[in-house]
Amino acid sequence: MPPDPAELDRRHLWHPFTQMREWQSGHPVVIVEGDGALLRDSNGREYIDGNSSIWTNLHGHRCAAIDDAIRDQLGKIAHSSFLGLTNEIAPRLAERLLRWINGGPRAEPGGWKVFFSDDGSTAVEAGLKMIHQARQQRGEPERRVYLSLAAGYHGDTVGAMSLGHSRLFHSAYRSLLFETRETMTPFCYRCPHNRAKPVRGSDARDSRQCNWECVGEVETALDDLGTAASAFVIEPLVQGAGSMAMHPSGYLRRVADLFKGSGVWLFLDEVFTGFGRTGPMFAFQKEEVRPDLVALAKGFTGGYLPLAATVATQEIFEAFLGDYAEYKTFFHGHSYSGNPLGCAAANASLAIFEGEDTLASAAANGSCLGELIQRFWGHPNVGDVRREGTICAIELVADFATRARFDAAARIGFRVCEASRDFGLITRPIGDVLLLMPPYCTTRKQLEQAVDALWRALNVVLPFA
Repeated sequence: MPPDPAELDRRHLWHPFTQMREWQSGHPVVIVEGDGALLRDSNGREYIDGNSSIWTNLHGHRCAAIDDAIRDQLGKIAHSSFLGLTNEIAPRLAERLLRWINGGPRAEPGGWKVFFSDDGSTAVEAGLKMIHQARQQRGEPERRVYLSLAAGYHGDTVGAMSLGHSRLFHSAYRSLLFETRETMTPFCYRCPHNRAKPVRGSDARDSRQCNWECVGEVETALDDLGTAASAFVIEPLVQGAGSMAMHPSGYLRRVADLFKGSGVWLFLDEVFTGFGRTGPMFAFQKEEVRPDLVALAKGFTGGYLPLAATVATQEIFEAFLGDYAEYKTFFHGHSYSGNPLGCAAANASLAIFEGEDTLASAAANGSCLGELIQRFWGHPNVGDVRREGTICAIELVADFATRARFDAAARIGFRVCEASRDFGLITRPIGDVLLLMPPYCTTRKQLEQAVDALWRALNVVLPFA
């Protein structure tokens, strides 16, 4: 009889973002199969994949078109070096991606260059190094300071952490990080400048009363830094690991306007928000903003394989052109850059968007989820219910009127998500913010089941009369 995978796991593995003392005393769910929006464990039990396998899966598990594309590529070659060589699939993927960056599958792909890497952290890290080296090679060495949002999260490499300002994730590494300029999160529900009182049944953004102090902070930072400012790095519209903070409509447009003519570049981290999560293909398209760099990962391959891209303007790319002896080369790379299997999966995923009107399907699912999650307003410990595209967040509070948080030791969000497994749902919270963001192929019945499972789990952990 083969050894129990759960026991082998406890003996030999170290999991990310997991307290291993607790893990080793429990019995983990062992996922063995997936089908569409469903996951199946080693006991044959099915669950709805409520967070798209940590925000990566777009079209569902065992998606035939992506399966076939990977099999076809395996019949040719799985990997070859991208240093001094190319392959037949990566260039086609880059062109296809850039059409989408420029507005859609029939747009012209010009004006950009694509740098492939492995995951979100590497996409952000590559972008930071591009900016830093480009500034030096353009004769702008004084532009060294990056601006970014409070409570941000851009990954776990040193450069990405330096941008993050997350006490929970990054405080242990503070001495490793370089200094950046922090500006306030445009998060209406917890904004100290928002004069609106909590209104049950309404996203806090809908009742916002302020003078756009969040934009004012960015403007002040630009004035303070002057020519020392190099780039503003931001997750557009939604800060994923930052409590699913959803920005008020117009914020991205307003801050982007501040940079026009300033020489400061706009670097958008769309690792989480890209590929239809917020409605359009990319979040920046919702407010008609044109960035200077974009980081992409997670859903790039439809949730199949590690692949990331840093997309930079021609202006930035040209700073690296010169004679060999000038050493203007971008001295950065990854062993699996341009990996043919990952590129084949990503190419197939983009083809699904083009052939099946995926953005419309995702939008319909988002609207459906938006209606279904309104029931959470019926619970006294729900402080805010918010949605952007297919991303749904339910924030739990100890007191609705004051927005007071629960003691972290109570682990309310974690316990609700653990309880939801008993009702056939797998999802993971951000602190005490519950998340629902299933794959785009999820049926209405499955959406109803997912919302019902989370509601029932909430009432197990926080029952009320």
